[in-house]
Amino acid sequence: MALVEKFFVVASEHPVDSNVTHTIKEGQVVMINSSREIVLFDNGASSIVLGIAGDTKSTSASAMPGIAHGWQNRVNDGFNETKASGLMTVYEAGGEFATDQYEDAVLVALPGVYLYGSALGKLTTTPSANTTPIAVLTRAAGPYPSGVPGTDINGDMALLGDHSNQYIEFKLLA
Repeated sequence: MALVEKFFVVASEHPVDSNVTHTIKEGQVVMINSSREIVLFDNGASSIVLGIAGDTKSTSASAMPGIAHGWQNRVNDGFNETKASGLMTVYEAGGEFATDQYEDAVLVALPGVYLYGSALGKLTTTPSANTTPIAVLTRAAGPYPSGVPGTDINGDMALLGDHSNQYIEFKLLA
């Protein structure tokens, strides 16, 4: 559902595969296909992570932090933040982020653990075909402040999202 960019070093833009029919949510792990277009990371033996998606390509729901499904800040794009340009922002190296786009195993991980790309385009603690770590966990799963006054976290409401609103923080490796 979300990616919170706390600090980033290298952000680039790449064409999105126009044949992609599934959703690519901001915060998911992406790669480049043989046509040099962005697709969801599939963890195949020859797959190499490019980085973390900074935009959402969807036809059904926004993936912006704290935005309820069915709401969108750019209604004319119909939930597809790549529609106008055909390009997706990809965070490739360095930076610190918070996200709810991770596999269930990450819920119990402690800071300092390496994170890898999974076959579902999410962060995981389990290396498999692609054993190169792409990030380091810097904060275990927990509620994340939204910046909206409330009572959940130090005077803020908790940020909505997947995994029962549990966000992790990570440092993207170069």
